[in-house]
Amino acid sequence: MTPFVTIQNLTKRYPPRNGKGEGILAVKNLSLTIERGEIFSLLGPNGAGKTTTINMMSGLLEPTSGEVIIGGYAITKNPLAVKKLIGVVPQEIALYPELSARANLEFFGKLQGLRGEELAKRCDEVLEFIGLRDRQRERIETFSGGMKRRVNIAVGLLHKPSLVFMDEPTVGVDPQSRRNILEAVKQLNQQGMTVLYTTHYMEEAQELSDRVGIMDHGELIACGKQIDLIQQTKVRDAIVLKFLPEQVAQAQSILRDLPFITDLECEGDLGEKLRILSDHGRQALPHIIRALDDHNLIPSAIQIVEPNLEMVFLRLTGRALRD
Repeated sequence: MTPFVTIQNLTKRYPPRNGKGEGILAVKNLSLTIERGEIFSLLGPNGAGKTTTINMMSGLLEPTSGEVIIGGYAITKNPLAVKKLIGVVPQEIALYPELSARANLEFFGKLQGLRGEELAKRCDEVLEFIGLRDRQRERIETFSGGMKRRVNIAVGLLHKPSLVFMDEPTVGVDPQSRRNILEAVKQLNQQGMTVLYTTHYMEEAQELSDRVGIMDHGELIACGKQIDLIQQTKVRDAIVLKFLPEQVAQAQSILRDLPFITDLECEGDLGEKLRILSDHGRQALPHIIRALDDHNLIPSAIQIVEPNLEMVFLRLTGRALRD
């Protein structure tokens, strides 16, 4: 079966500001496919090239080279046909703050070709979907950040796209709004919509995705199902130990000398926790406890964290996802 989305050697190089040098290579030879009805997440730190990729796929930015084919149409040759198939939820809030939620939807709906009863019906439906029908007459400038994000999503859904691009849709929102947005993404997918979701939050990609592409410095460095990526990179369990704040430095000094530890970093509000990675996974724990006990140092809490996409990224790049 032909993939719904095919990206072939997509590249974007921005020219140098002073006219000298090679400029900035934002995306380099990116190739991947997305199946119809799939939630595909592009995961990577800020500046990895995720938004640039979305902008090229949606026709907002011309690629330096390469091609994007959606529903059988090439974006460089049939941009209007592609735009009928896609909805875009940008990272920025793209709304008129002085207008009401409904007035914003009516305005953008007309730009998408909706009129009359069809426009009114779709405004009602998307307002119901995002849970803001009772607030539709209120101005956007009075809304919370999470409510603005939900209206932002509604705009991208007005014309019933087959594929929706969601670029970091939970940035800057409270936990409840974030949960509402994630549940909305799941519901859209259950209705048959294909979703391309970009995020730098590992837990979002893990919860939502059928498959994940990991980007770093403009390149796709891994792509596949989560379980396959974990197996391919051979990441193991992480061990998290909690200490009194004044004990952390000593614990670090002891653990750094253990040859089987591959990574060690502080976390927690006070830096009172040490996250330990080892090629031996949880089997390293008895040796770690013994080494600490030899120095009369005992952690107050122990946690085993199963392999996840954060660990995959660390294994592939040598640094944490949010560095």
